[in-house]
Amino acid sequence: MRALASIAVLASHSALDVLDGAKEEGFRTVAVARRGRDRAYREFPVVDRLIVLDDYKDILGAADVLRAENAIFVPNRSFAVYVGYDAIEKHFSVPVFGNRFMLRWEERTGPCNYYKLLDEAGIRRPRTFRPDEVDRPVIVKIPEARRRAERGFFIARDRDDLYKKARVLAERGVIKMEDLESASVEELVIGAHFNANYFYSVMRRRLELHSIDRRIQSNLDGVYRLPAREQHELDIDVRYVEVGHEPATIRESLLEQVFDIGHRFVDAARRLVPPGVIGPFTLQFIVTPQLEIVTYDVAPRIGGGTNVYLGIGGQYSKLYFGKPISMGRRIAIEVREALEQGRLSEIVT
Repeated sequence: MRALASIAVLASHSALDVLDGAKEEGFRTVAVARRGRDRAYREFPVVDRLIVLDDYKDILGAADVLRAENAIFVPNRSFAVYVGYDAIEKHFSVPVFGNRFMLRWEERTGPCNYYKLLDEAGIRRPRTFRPDEVDRPVIVKIPEARRRAERGFFIARDRDDLYKKARVLAERGVIKMEDLESASVEELVIGAHFNANYFYSVMRRRLELHSIDRRIQSNLDGVYRLPAREQHELDIDVRYVEVGHEPATIRESLLEQVFDIGHRFVDAARRLVPPGVIGPFTLQFIVTPQLEIVTYDVAPRIGGGTNVYLGIGGQYSKLYFGKPISMGRRIAIEVREALEQGRLSEIVT
């Protein structure tokens, strides 16, 4: 049954996790890479067919090739960013694992945004403001001036400090002032940061907590390693560019809340974006000193942090399968079971 399909992915983000997991379950693998960013997918022997394009958007023209491979395509963040939501929903004529219509809900603005999903779910999140109504410390999330897919975050004490810092960053070419009105301005919640990686299984009709990780961000990671005196004297523009992840654990008494927000999210997504969540998603949250969880970001697809468990498996996955497995393998297991039961249509859109 497994020979009847291959598993394909855009060669970026968490693709190696997907490809390795597919190979472990006996699937043929297809990676679609952009020229100049294809080396890793040639070096690591987990790709049966490598399709190299001049631009990621050219994947729409490669749909015939993917269909000839009987490919089931696993979306990641790079796929959403570089190909675009409209193209994915209307023009990508390849079966997508999961709910392709969930991808656009990762945004903070527009009619489909994750604030709306969290509010529908009754999940606590940071309060949001317009720039001119800020009355407390906030974090401003705004696209970078040049690399629009990256977010130029900065911290401000109040409204005046927000505009002052925005002007300085704009003068340095980090952000654009015209983006400020559409930026996300959230109250600054202080606490410990975690990413909880979940998997909703249609085949087994259950929500699984797969793993927990934390982000490594540049140049934030380097700045906080400096003594306070050097931080102050150097006056470095702190950046929050995600460059990696590291495994983390969370105290077991907090798992009640972690499962609660996961189930709430699944239920809300089913109401707002039917058929709802299929497969992996990530909720990023802060644990306050009062041990309350505040969710500040959502990834309605495989999260970048799952790839830290490639080869060793997510720490909680062992409790379901008797051995740790990667998120990539968990996806492949779901596809295999759907094929064996003749239910593939229930896990693809």
